[in-house]
Amino acid sequence: MSFQEVRTLRDKAETMKVLVILGSPRKAGNSAALAARIARGAESAAAEVETLFLQDLEISPCRGCDTCKKPASKGCAIKDDMQKIYPRLIRGDAWVIASPVYWFTMSAQTKIFMDRCYALPAYAENPFAGKRIAIAMSYGDTDPVRSGCVNAIRTFQDAYRYTGSRIVGMVYGSAVKAGEIEKDEALMREAEELGKRLAKL
Repeated sequence: MSFQEVRTLRDKAETMKVLVILGSPRKAGNSAALAARIARGAESAAAEVETLFLQDLEISPCRGCDTCKKPASKGCAIKDDMQKIYPRLIRGDAWVIASPVYWFTMSAQTKIFMDRCYALPAYAENPFAGKRIAIAMSYGDTDPVRSGCVNAIRTFQDAYRYTGSRIVGMVYGSAVKAGEIEKDEALMREAEELGKRLAKL
């Protein structure tokens, strides 16, 4: 094997892998627009980015059966599209989680995803350790507290503090119509910079 081939393999191994999880029912919604700018920033820093749109997937709520916690468990008892996501979560060095605020917290799609991550340790040892997280949120009110955005933020903070993951940053802003948030140029630049920070090895 030539020196160049060895170097190429090494560079591929060291490429930051970023998984973007879109938790809005709108593929072109405001939280998705923020996530796209984070992804653009990550890609500009040479990260490999993959995006999942939860609305397109069949993901059932957690049943609380604790099958995933039993000795010699083979994972979650629910056989749905979450089974495709678990290996991607493990493989990813960083996650971007994007959600609109629905009824004063994160969307149902995002919450179901978060709940089903309860089973992730059944697939790998310490799967959350060292994960770098970016959060993107949009809300209809003008205030992140009054809108309930703060409730979702607190959930993310508590969850990833518990798992030993690191929240690298959060971007959130006010918008109602799909794509409206892109008019906030300062926020979009902030999202892109977050992506660059997220992609640092």
